[in-house]
Amino acid sequence: MAKVAITCNGAEGKNIFPPMILGSSAAALGDEVIIFFTPGGAPIMLKGELEKLKGAKGLPDIVELYDGLIGLGGKIYVCELALGAQDLKAEDFRDGVEIVGATTFLNDAKDATLTFSF
Repeated sequence: MAKVAITCNGAEGKNIFPPMILGSSAAALGDEVIIFFTPGGAPIMLKGELEKLKGAKGLPDIVELYDGLIGLGGKIYVCELALGAQDLKAEDFRDGVEIVGATTFLNDAKDATLTFSF
């Protein structure tokens, strides 16, 4: 089993679809998956925001990808700096999201066999 670590640096479709597609695919293969949303990407993890995101023709449903990833044990981390920097509250994030510091992400990702950043 591999470990896949992905950072997401924006809240637009071009930043969200690749991590969710790769992450859910890796989780379906049995890999451990961690997706870390930096402050720039954090707002998309607020409740109701993924539902507003529409992908290009032929792309899978983003909410189904998220739910599948969580259901397969994938971890979704949001950088704790986003809370203060963007006036966000932990309770406003989707179910399954963990608020962590960069140190936690780096510690969990240090032995990742695959890394991506979007």
